[in-house]
Amino acid sequence: MNSIFRNLYFWFAVILLAITDIFFIGIFLGLFDFGFVVGPYRINHWLGWLGFLFIGFHVPIFVTLKRRYTQKIRLFLAIHVIGNLTAYLLITIHFASQISRPAEFYPDLGTGLALYIFLIILVVTGFLQRFNLLSKYRPNWRFLHRSLVLALFVIIIIHILHGLGIF
Repeated sequence: MNSIFRNLYFWFAVILLAITDIFFIGIFLGLFDFGFVVGPYRINHWLGWLGFLFIGFHVPIFVTLKRRYTQKIRLFLAIHVIGNLTAYLLITIHFASQISRPAEFYPDLGTGLALYIFLIILVVTGFLQRFNLLSKYRPNWRFLHRSLVLALFVIIIIHILHGLGIF
């Protein structure tokens, strides 16, 4: 456990999580505004979609590559962790922008709230698993982390369909 605090990779991940928290709080308090329009949509939507696209394409590719090219697992894992934490930051900007909207324009939080809760649990379990924190429970984190990925993809599809007015 002590060696983890000397690991720059660990601190980079912690800093990314801290930046995510700063953006969440800043957006919620009105210090940052991601509501401006770029093209047909607000920037917070574009950022949320970019985060989703990374997760949506990277996770299946990661699962395939880590089994096929086991000698490169450290590189794949680094891309997985840092990439998904960056995607989490982008999705957090989207979520915080949505929940900080005025009451008359407040969104329906159903699927979005469920998605964000699943994403938080995925980030926590992935962080605990990657940095071997609470190693006594590691098999449980691994099971929970992998199981929630499928649920996350199902909810993402429902969320997109709901956003398009189809579902």
